[in-house]
Amino acid sequence: MRIAHMAEIPGSKKYSVLLADDDPIVRDVVRAKLSSNSDFQIVGEAEDGKAALEQFGNLHPDVLILDLLMPNLPGIETLREISANRMQGHIIVFSSAVGPRQIVEALQFGARGILGKNQIANLETAMHSVLDGKYFVENRELSDVKALMVELSGQLSDTAATRSYGLTHRELEVLGLVTEGCSNKEVASRLSITEDTVKRHLTNIFDKVGMSTRLELALFALKNRLVGRAPGIA
Repeated sequence: MRIAHMAEIPGSKKYSVLLADDDPIVRDVVRAKLSSNSDFQIVGEAEDGKAALEQFGNLHPDVLILDLLMPNLPGIETLREISANRMQGHIIVFSSAVGPRQIVEALQFGARGILGKNQIANLETAMHSVLDGKYFVENRELSDVKALMVELSGQLSDTAATRSYGLTHRELEVLGLVTEGCSNKEVASRLSITEDTVKRHLTNIFDKVGMSTRLELALFALKNRLVGRAPGIA
């Protein structure tokens, strides 16, 4: 993750902000709220996801405030593109459509803050939290999201995907422990296997599901109900 820095804004040093929302009224409200804050300055605005992605790449803002429901490229797809291209920045989802599934998806693709539009009073707090390397999800500042992931897993629909992605029973056991926040050493101890074996299982799991970090893997497992399932799935 990029270390937060004061972007160079002519005349002063502030955190630069890109605001992406298709509703001009929402942009007006956010702009007015931040105008009185000496820490932030909006350097760009986008009316759709495609423009948000382009401006994010060109402006390199410290913070991107992103709506999920936008034309041309929905917010989650914008996040997916940012993540796939390893573009750096601090992203706060600011949307009226924020449920457990949207939270899991947004975190999976790199968002650090998630707020409903009825929570605008906490927007600046959320921005400072993510710039400090923390998460801010629905009015809660979190150092990590392990407990939140467990909480969200119980709220996800029972109709979630039933694919096992080719994972063996042992790989699913390893995945379940990783999702609980266990280290490789702890996984090895719990399953009575060596750490090298754990590493081999994790390599196979990452390859099969297409994730690259433990956080992404845990969020993916929760989203797709790959943990807490009946044993014996091949």
